[in-house]
Amino acid sequence: MSSRPPDVGTLAGQLEARLPSGRVRRQVPFASLTTYRLGGPIAVLAEVHDDDELLEVARITRDLRPRLLVIGRGSNLLVADRGFDGLALVLTGDFESVEVSEGLVLAGSATPLPVLARRSAALGRTGLEFFVGIPGSVGGAVAMNAGGHGHDTDEVLVRAWTTDLLGDAELVERPLESLALGYRDSSLRRSEVVVAAEFGVSVDDPVACQARIEEIVRWRRTHQPGGANAGSVFRNPDGDSAGRLIDACGLKGLRIGGALVSGKHANFIQAEAGATAADLRALVFEVQRRVLDQTGIRLEPELRMVGFEETSEGEPVRR
Repeated sequence: MSSRPPDVGTLAGQLEARLPSGRVRRQVPFASLTTYRLGGPIAVLAEVHDDDELLEVARITRDLRPRLLVIGRGSNLLVADRGFDGLALVLTGDFESVEVSEGLVLAGSATPLPVLARRSAALGRTGLEFFVGIPGSVGGAVAMNAGGHGHDTDEVLVRAWTTDLLGDAELVERPLESLALGYRDSSLRRSEVVVAAEFGVSVDDPVACQARIEEIVRWRRTHQPGGANAGSVFRNPDGDSAGRLIDACGLKGLRIGGALVSGKHANFIQAEAGATAADLRALVFEVQRRVLDQTGIRLEPELRMVGFEETSEGEPVRR
């Protein structure tokens, strides 16, 4: 089987034939879909509203095998200025649902994590409050074992449902142990899409839940920058903090073009007016190089970089 991506016209045409009108677009600017507000055009963007539509897309991608990128909240993603020459998938509609029972919360993969946290807290369900401080989606949280404020997704996740866009075009129930969640990692392949996830919660006073939510929000406003950024850029090395290491190396305020290491939190890189994706990527690798030179510790990017030249440092898009 050839690894050459399919013709864009063929891919878009097949998607347009199987999805409702207006759901498939070509040459869509990536800047509107990521928190960095950067990136060139997407060759084909498909918006999917329910399981049936997703499985229709999966049948097409299984046969055509395009380059694939599933976009959640775009909060951990840097796309090259030249764009992405494949199919980007956005889940919405039914994938943004939240159902709360006594000890469980079932959420669609496109549900923003702060929404999941607030809805659960409002109904007196505790355990998910830490998600209010993570600007991603449920699907991204499962795929990356997202965490913050002393907690990680694997502490509360019970099971998830996925489908493989290059596989059998069926929904598969995945118990927690099958996902092999580690530090900002899982066993999910890039072609596997999280459809929904179920979380374990406890019943508590809604007022107490809300108080925990607001405390996390206050902490974030005090300690982390706003504006155009993608959250933490580097994974924390064992027993240390990436932010502390970057700060100790005197790199707060380091700039390349319109990209700037935040003066508020050193593990955040800001995109200022006029920044390019190339600026951001160059600054990520410059910070990595300087920390390695000064400390002997190689910081590994948590940020996913897509569409750049495939080098030993950059991450190629998996087909």
